[in-house]
Amino acid sequence: MAVATLAISACSHDEQNTAFASSSTTRNTVGVQDTTPAASQSAALRYTLAPTGNEARYRVREQLVGHDLPNDAIGETKLLAGSIAFDSKGKVIPQASRFTVAAGSFVSDKDRRDGFVRGRLLEADQYPTIVLVPTEVRGVSLPLPKSGSAPIEMTADLIVRGVSRPTVWKGTAQFEPGRIVGSAGTAFTFADIQLDQPRVPVLLSVADTIRLEIDFNLVQQQ
Repeated sequence: MAVATLAISACSHDEQNTAFASSSTTRNTVGVQDTTPAASQSAALRYTLAPTGNEARYRVREQLVGHDLPNDAIGETKLLAGSIAFDSKGKVIPQASRFTVAAGSFVSDKDRRDGFVRGRLLEADQYPTIVLVPTEVRGVSLPLPKSGSAPIEMTADLIVRGVSRPTVWKGTAQFEPGRIVGSAGTAFTFADIQLDQPRVPVLLSVADTIRLEIDFNLVQQQ
């Protein structure tokens, strides 16, 4: 998610298993908020992120000055909120579904990187949240299973710094009565979401691909 932005699988980190954003990008004109919008129609089923067990992270391949080999820059945050709603046919209700991540809360192993991501890359003071609006989930249907696991694929609009872009997230979900846990990921380039690829003296190189991952713990809302 330069990251940031911000991952639903034990999501494989291999390139061939990472879903990529589609090609259309639009400028979002609606202010980004942390709260899930009110449903425009009655939801038959709603799942909300539990207070614990959720994490979002970004991964970007980089090579630092003075290091012989490249490595993944990883920033993580547990400040996630939101929910997803389904109608009686098992279709996602986008107007009632939204997940948010605090843009300024990603922490990596380098304070300088964190400051760059918060300030220059994500402009977290002006755009405090990264927003994910689910539009479709494939791989499961109503009624949801009460046990076992299944691969899932979710399409969602990702909004970073006011730029909205359709993305595809691939992962797995583990089902329990009243609960769904799992993880998923997506990938895109800096240009896809109108971010400048970092160019700073301490970096020899930065890969153009950003990978986002989300670990989720969803509980059914009564």
